Amino acid sequence: MRASPINLPRRTLPPARLYCTGISDDAVGSSKLKIFDRSLKRKQRDRAAWLMQPKPKDSLVDSVAENLLDRLEDCKRTFSTAACLGGSMEAIRRLLRGRGGIEKFIMMDASCDMVNLCKRAEKDSPNENVETSFVVGDEEFLPFKESSLDLIISNLGLHWTNDLPGAMIQCRLALKPDGLFLASIFGGETLKELRIACTVAQMEREGGISPRLSPLAQVRDAGNLLTRAGFSLPGVDVDEYVVRYSSSLELIEHLRSMGETNALLQRSQILKKETALATAAVYQSMFGAEDGTIPATFQVIFMTGWREHHSQQKAKRRGSATISFKDIQNQFGNN
Repeated sequence: MRASPINLPRRTLPPARLYCTGISDDAVGSSKLKIFDRSLKRKQRDRAAWLMQPKPKDSLVDSVAENLLDRLEDCKRTFSTAACLGGSMEAIRRLLRGRGGIEKFIMMDASCDMVNLCKRAEKDSPNENVETSFVVGDEEFLPFKESSLDLIISNLGLHWTNDLPGAMIQCRLALKPDGLFLASIFGGETLKELRIACTVAQMEREGGISPRLSPLAQVRDAGNLLTRAGFSLPGVDVDEYVVRYSSSLELIEHLRSMGETNALLQRSQILKKETALATAAVYQSMFGAEDGTIPATFQVIFMTGWREHHSQQKAKRRGSATISFKDIQNQFGNN
């Protein structure tokens, strides 16, 4: 996986709040704590769109998108109106291939350049029988009316929101009853090799550490997020992808082309040359293979949730069980 040389983004967008249509901070329980610089993240998404132009396909992103979309094949119902939120939405559009029975597909991203990239891709290879529209908006302030969508998909995008529970609550409100929420986010084990190398190099060269990589959700938190957002029948599973690179520089270029570089508000603005070189050396010495390549782990958390509907299965009342776990254990033990 190789990326083109990096250029600075050419322009920025107005504040994301301008894209909000009637959902206030109080309505979604928005947190006042700000972790990520959303303006910087839009610039990084603009740069990623530019880097994707010569080669929009990415094997890692495509694998995650395929895994996420496979869940639609497990559903017996169809979803006529769907929205895809930020992240790797071009991979979702390209790999949809009629799954879910989608008739209207809305693609939304905070980056105007990323939206334009998807427009050009749709023009070159349109999805048959799918009416596709494009919106510039922010995952923290969704521009959708309540109960207007049958399906919401987010592929590797929501982990950059400051208020992830609030964003997921907005997703639930935008869904119709019995609507489906599908999302994938990077988990806390992502880039664990790079995190270790950065920590060791900073301790050696600077005598301390500063945040170089963004914090990510842990697997144990994903189910709580779905429950807190009010989704019924929540489901969480995890997969790990290990990608090999020729050097740490190639890894950084790949992260830039994905729009996955650091966007922390409290990030260090300067990376010393000796620290960067030390990080590359530590990475190679600790994790390098005999052929000179280095591995990078990407942990992906897949989340599934439904907006409540009377036809859905309901959990039995607490205490209504007629057989104890002890009896089951004894039965299996005897067999």
